[in-house]
Amino acid sequence: MTLALALYEPDIAQNAGTLARAVACLGLELHIVEPAGFPVGDAGFRRAGMDYLDRAVIRRHASFKAFEEWRRAEGRRLVLATTRGAVAHVDFAFTETDVVLLGRESAGVPEAVHESADARIVIPLNEGARSLNVALAGAMILGEALRQTGGFARTGTG
Repeated sequence: MTLALALYEPDIAQNAGTLARAVACLGLELHIVEPAGFPVGDAGFRRAGMDYLDRAVIRRHASFKAFEEWRRAEGRRLVLATTRGAVAHVDFAFTETDVVLLGRESAGVPEAVHESADARIVIPLNEGARSLNVALAGAMILGEALRQTGGFARTGTG
């Protein structure tokens, strides 16, 4: 079991495709909590994911309830990235079995999802900045989590 990334009802195919490519390159799983704002076969999703989508492990969950049933059965901690987070992502102690959840680009996550999270983290931004692009935020958080857990590949680039 390794670190995983989950997208809550993603709106933008290109961001989801970019993150699918990232998890494929990093050896992680991507979980998509439906409904997404685009078909997973969307051209923008495929273009952003490129040929890496064939390598990506993507699990789709019909709803947040279905995702939560899977996560709890696996005994995994849910770490929500949110502008309302209590701890900076660089100060949070990640584990190899965490599932990092990113909200919708347009609306984040509903309060019930916030309450389901075991931890809430934030990427500190300069005053006046609202948020980062979700794909960039996901990459930053995954990078920190992999650094902490020793999860980066050590064998080179191929």
